[in-house]
Amino acid sequence: MRLRIALLAAVLVATTLAGCKSPPTKEEKSSVDYGPRPENYEQIVREYLKTRIKDPASAIVEFRAGPNPLYQQNTILRPLQYGWGLCVFINDKDRNGERNAYPMVFYIRNGLIVTANGGPQDSLIGRRYALAGCNELGTPFITK
Repeated sequence: MRLRIALLAAVLVATTLAGCKSPPTKEEKSSVDYGPRPENYEQIVREYLKTRIKDPASAIVEFRAGPNPLYQQNTILRPLQYGWGLCVFINDKDRNGERNAYPMVFYIRNGLIVTANGGPQDSLIGRRYALAGCNELGTPFITK
């Protein structure tokens, strides 16, 4: 029980510290090489998802925003990431066979996904980063 409380406290402190960081400057955003804009981004994402979602054949994958340059600052919880950002809404089956909708944000550089936030294997913190990325790309994820 003490271990759980200590772990929860550590996660809360880390989340609070991550939220205190000021937004990246234009200089920070322009100092990195995003690579060429991916033309086949839908194919790249669908290939990535094949091995990461429960039922790829029945999953509903909606490309909502991007590709646009996206920059995620280095924090205690996640390292610096940048690339052509995509906000994708996914409706997939969970372990119990029930439908589950969630956002994911993909960072693509030079035709490869360098990282993704959100998704079934990611933590609550990853979901928070996915929500923030979708918001930054102009597509907030709203549950009903």
